[in-house]
Amino acid sequence: MKTSEKILVTGATGNIGRHLVSLLAEAGVAVRALTRDPGRAGLPGGVEVARGDLTEPETLEAALEGVDAVFLLWPFFSAAGAEPVVEAIARHAHRVVYVSAFSVQDGRDTAQNGVWGEIEELVRRSGVEWTFLRAGGFATNTLGWADDIRTGGVVRAPYAGAARSLIHEADIAAVAFKALTEDGHSGRSHVLTGPEVITQADQVRVIGEVIGRPLRFEEQPREEAREQMIASWGDPAVVDDALDYWAGIVTEPEPVTTTVEEVTGRPARTFREWARDHAVGFRPARDVADA
Repeated sequence: MKTSEKILVTGATGNIGRHLVSLLAEAGVAVRALTRDPGRAGLPGGVEVARGDLTEPETLEAALEGVDAVFLLWPFFSAAGAEPVVEAIARHAHRVVYVSAFSVQDGRDTAQNGVWGEIEELVRRSGVEWTFLRAGGFATNTLGWADDIRTGGVVRAPYAGAARSLIHEADIAAVAFKALTEDGHSGRSHVLTGPEVITQADQVRVIGEVIGRPLRFEEQPREEAREQMIASWGDPAVVDDALDYWAGIVTEPEPVTTTVEEVTGRPARTFREWARDHAVGFRPARDVADA
């Protein structure tokens, strides 16, 4: 990468994006952060912030002006609307690093690979250089349990034994940084996971140990969970796929890769490390105030 190149980071105020923007800025890389509300971005000083919305592709042209590479995170359950976004990126940038999912498999029909496979195909067809970060489950998703943990100490969810290789968002950002700033990543699909497999019940236990409170995982019936998830997620098919997947990894745990260490030179962070980094999110307000 030439030091004069500029990188646009989508999702710049999100969990991965904030880490990536900081890494790029600290390295002296010209970075432009895309956000729907620049006034509330709260990013490091000196970082250029541009307004843009992935659901409104026409807002991206100005943000893409003069950009050489793009970090793309598509935060939706559907690829509808993604094509004009990828086309806009391809008109300006020559390199894209896209956060995909490790469920994507080469050689399968695009439809079988879900929204992530659809966007991978759009990026391939666009003609830009690409790197796909096929990430496993985000450890940050366990923050969805935070209210239950703060108020009652009991997490009710399906499939206590679902065994996951959750990844710290900072590790995804670290690999993205390398893919954006170093040669040798074009045309590669990096499969990213945490360094261990840990069941959902054990995730709750570890969070409790970190915050110093006894926590308990309570198995939730599938149908009850399904109703709640449909109310939140909206698409029954997506919910059913997720539940089927979690059921499957009770007996066949998610794989573990060493890609984070191979790319960055440091081992992927454990779930316990992630929990320590986010402990404040699980503690009751009174505990945070007393800390």
